[in-house]
Amino acid sequence: LTCDWSSDVCSSDLEFMNNNLRSGGVVIAGSFLVALLLTAMPLPAWAVPWRPAWVAMVLAYWCMALPHRVGIGVGWMLGILVDVLQGALLGQNAVGFAIIAYVVVSWHQRLRMFPLVQQALLIGLLVGISLMFSSWVRGIMGVPPRSWTYWLPAVTSMVLWPWLFIILRDLRRRYHVA
Repeated sequence: LTCDWSSDVCSSDLEFMNNNLRSGGVVIAGSFLVALLLTAMPLPAWAVPWRPAWVAMVLAYWCMALPHRVGIGVGWMLGILVDVLQGALLGQNAVGFAIIAYVVVSWHQRLRMFPLVQQALLIGLLVGISLMFSSWVRGIMGVPPRSWTYWLPAVTSMVLWPWLFIILRDLRRRYHVA
């Protein structure tokens, strides 16, 4: 352990920061931050029902690519963040994201072999299950069911999955995230 007292930085601190950058923690966290920002971004009234489930898609990608680093706990924490961001019942999205993470981590080796079209279908199904769980919780709270447009995020997530997958895969390869 060597320290440069003029800059208040020790060599072990620099090694930790370099290892963290090399291991890709910043890339993973940055992708989740972008997904949260896209979720919070204001849209025109006609586009709100079409908003994809950005956080769920990014979570599914990292669970598939790095199941040893991103899993159910990360899904739960992201769900709590989305609950707070959207003003939903605390845990409503968290359980849905934990289910998505569980399914993807459990099947990650098979999912990697699927063509992007089949992966997209599965992402649409998983987002639909998460929406169904949220609708069930809202029903228990006495909130009346929404119209059929409630299910549109599953469709838009399914359509956008191939492009998001390619972008995140390229980021993972460029920054050697392992």
